[in-house]
Amino acid sequence: MPSLPQILREQLLAAGPLPFAQVMQQALYHPEHGYYGAGPRRIGRQGDFFTSVSVGPLFGRLLAQQAVQEWQALGEPEDFTIIEQGAHDGQLAEDVLSALKGRPIKYLIVEPNPRYREAQSKRLGDRVHWIRSLAELQTGPKHGFFLCNELPDAFPVHLVRWDGGRWRELHVDATFQFVEGDFSSPELAVEAEKLPTDLQTGHTLEINLAMLVWIRELAQAAFRGAIFIADYGLDAEEFFADSRASGTIRRYRQHQMDGNVLEDLGECDLTTHINFTRLMEEASCRGLKQREYDLQGRLLGRLALPWLKSLEGQGLDAATMRQFQSLTHPAFLGRSFRCLVLDKS
Repeated sequence: MPSLPQILREQLLAAGPLPFAQVMQQALYHPEHGYYGAGPRRIGRQGDFFTSVSVGPLFGRLLAQQAVQEWQALGEPEDFTIIEQGAHDGQLAEDVLSALKGRPIKYLIVEPNPRYREAQSKRLGDRVHWIRSLAELQTGPKHGFFLCNELPDAFPVHLVRWDGGRWRELHVDATFQFVEGDFSSPELAVEAEKLPTDLQTGHTLEINLAMLVWIRELAQAAFRGAIFIADYGLDAEEFFADSRASGTIRRYRQHQMDGNVLEDLGECDLTTHINFTRLMEEASCRGLKQREYDLQGRLLGRLALPWLKSLEGQGLDAATMRQFQSLTHPAFLGRSFRCLVLDKS
């Protein structure tokens, strides 16, 4: 069976250079050879990267507390549903459901990949229902709490480079090198017009068109409630800084990170920092209202405050304390991730 680089090389020889977004799409989501396409990857110490979920069940416990607060604020409707996208192997769903302690709150996972649904079903059984796309939420529950952890950072992105006079898109040729070319779509050209032009020649960055499509689809969903997004990300000022002139896209393998994003395609995770400023602008245009936006450490610290107060005089066991510090301390995940909470009416 040919490898993904072989498959891509044949495509590139036949069609000519392709936008990096198309290469990244296959590197991550090719059904047989993509990094994520073949099924859930191992995370944590034995995998390629850590997530807030791999730290332990505390992250899910705090999100369950947030979900209960949203349910109560809406008057405890019978159809209230937690909706998760990017559920991976179902560990976060299991942690949230365990913390709900039998409350009558439904759980729905958005998952198009049958291999992931199979893995999630083995873990979660009949406690969860599935849909294949956000489009199905247009006729879904009327009340809900949507959550995702590290989702938009794994969307395929277009790469663009400033040549001193205009932005050019980066394509990939059959030798797996970047070559400059024209924009591959009118939508990309429109988005590039929003970019600054006072940058040094050669400044490269990502345009995440898929993220914009995603937040528009989410805004069209039928439910009223809140949206919780946790991810690697930056504000626009940080995103466009000279110190990031090579962009934010990186590959991860066995906890090692570098910028060689065209090497070992299909064998490594590819991820970018998302431009939270642009995401919030698009969300606002689609009727979603910003409630909170902060570093994960500060937001989770505020969310955990009632729980921590309830433990006064008891203290935290050592394992839970380690989880809390990992999630919130600036030296660990507390500063690496940002959280955005949107209100959806």
